[in-house]
Amino acid sequence: MLEQKKRLLLYRLRKEMNGAALDTMCYFGEDYGRNYGVQIYAIRNLAREIGTDHDLAVSFYTENIREVRLVALWIAAAERVEVADFDFWASGIINSEVAEQASHALLSRIAPIAELLTAWCSSDNALLAYCALLAAARNGRVEPDAAVKAIEQAVTTFSDNRLVAQGATALAMQLNDEAVKNLLKNLPDNPTSQLLKEEIAWRVE
Repeated sequence: MLEQKKRLLLYRLRKEMNGAALDTMCYFGEDYGRNYGVQIYAIRNLAREIGTDHDLAVSFYTENIREVRLVALWIAAAERVEVADFDFWASGIINSEVAEQASHALLSRIAPIAELLTAWCSSDNALLAYCALLAAARNGRVEPDAAVKAIEQAVTTFSDNRLVAQGATALAMQLNDEAVKNLLKNLPDNPTSQLLKEEIAWRVE
């Protein structure tokens, strides 16, 4: 049954192929094994037609086909993602596009968001830190102290990384003014923190 659903999805995706979009795609990290150039809105529409199907999502996610992997993120059930599953979802985050879609479609809705933030901001993978920071910014269930600690960790570990700066900025913008002031006071002096400071400096003026 899963293979039949995969074949049907691939058939639908081929009908949505967009060579022009493929030529203009820009992301950081590894390339996909296969990329049909389907627009994100079309991928989301296909996922909406499928509906939530976690088992199918897990099966789809292992495919190194851009659109299949992204559909998987939109049909996965957030309530079934536990700490033990972090490595599985991390394994598919090969570039900034997957990181962004994972944060939006799935990880922003999981219950163990604080644990994800701690684990991925302490990893040696900037894409995971970027994804976790974006997910936490959307989630709204992370305590300010935990958010500040994770941002400090990510900015220290990835000292010259524009993506991490963007993710850290997104989460910092969800903090109250006092937390932002404490964050800025304790950040290390490096290119990532400088980008972050420039983006949120107006909060403390």
